[in-house]
Amino acid sequence: MDLFTSAYSLVRTQAPTSPVTCLRPHAAMRASRYFRRNFPGEILYAVKSNPRFEILDAVHSAGIDHFDVASIAEIRLVADRFPGALLSYMHSIKSREAIREAYFSYGVRHFALDSHDELEKISAATDGARDLTLLIRLAVPNIHAEMDLSAKFGIAPLDAAPLLVQARAVAAKVGICFHVGSQCMNPAAFGVALERVGDVIRASGVMLDIVDVGGGFPSLYPDMTPPPLDTYMSEIATALGRIPIGEGCEIWAEPGRALVAEAGSTLVRVDHRRGDHLYINDGTYGSLFDAGVPGFVFPVRAIRLQGRPSRRLLPFSFYGPTCDGLDYMKGPFLLPADMGEGDYIEVGQTGAYGSTMRTQFNGFYSDETAILSDPPLLSLYRGRNRAPQLGGVHHYDKSGTDQ
Repeated sequence: MDLFTSAYSLVRTQAPTSPVTCLRPHAAMRASRYFRRNFPGEILYAVKSNPRFEILDAVHSAGIDHFDVASIAEIRLVADRFPGALLSYMHSIKSREAIREAYFSYGVRHFALDSHDELEKISAATDGARDLTLLIRLAVPNIHAEMDLSAKFGIAPLDAAPLLVQARAVAAKVGICFHVGSQCMNPAAFGVALERVGDVIRASGVMLDIVDVGGGFPSLYPDMTPPPLDTYMSEIATALGRIPIGEGCEIWAEPGRALVAEAGSTLVRVDHRRGDHLYINDGTYGSLFDAGVPGFVFPVRAIRLQGRPSRRLLPFSFYGPTCDGLDYMKGPFLLPADMGEGDYIEVGQTGAYGSTMRTQFNGFYSDETAILSDPPLLSLYRGRNRAPQLGGVHHYDKSGTDQ
């Protein structure tokens, strides 16, 4: 795989006609090291956010060897890549076949669940195994998240206590896990969730072996500047001190977006301009799903090899290459006013869910990939995060210097 100093260097060298996934493994390593230093417990990487080997290797090399896997395919992938890694099957609804393969073929012993039916299923699929670690997924408010996950998964606190008691009777270890929602913008959400964990512990009388605070840790976007990650760590540590857990209770977290969003960007080319709409060669059926219906505004950077872009910025929307009208990204994406056909745009923060969500709809698909050595367009980890300009860094000059 080719290595370039920047997206500008890539364009100058190759002038690609298809979208290019640009990876910055060093950014994933830096984020992983931050979490290992500052979270008061063990880090599990949420594989679903980016399962590319380049990213998995970066996270693993930073010292994370425990993985949150949500499918048998992810289990096979990680087990083959890192034979000694610890895998926790954190999807709370699984097929019997997947449970059985995970347990007997890959040695998975950690399973999440949110119902009595799922408990029966896990027990049956593992032939009544007694070496299981079972984590009850608790439903918690997702009101501070950009993506609400609470409707699909989780058991209500009132119903969780008897399920926890039943799990304790058949498992070697038990715990509670939850998810405050993707891109959580308020650290207090973790405190509220942990308060509910404490309520379940008191109602059940069961002492936990594990408390898993899940994912939801945010990344930085032009229109979303979360509080510093240190405040999330402080909120979690304080809230843990208020619930009845013993000193031997393990504390877990499952960051995904916060570890890898900065580790990827997508290089696209403008094929057409119509007013304030730019028609680009990737879109919501490709690497830019989050810019579609979820409405994420990614940082963008214009690249033009001939001539200097205008210093005047305009808000643009994007259309992707497919024939579907849903292939639309509202933005606004602030770019030079004279953007047009043949210009390139580096779209940042696509390291999370960019590669994962791509399809081959309409025959549009590109797996062209490059490694970049420059910093990401925006970062939570370069000193204290500051509110960025909408649109981030806007273009390079002829020497490849940020402007």
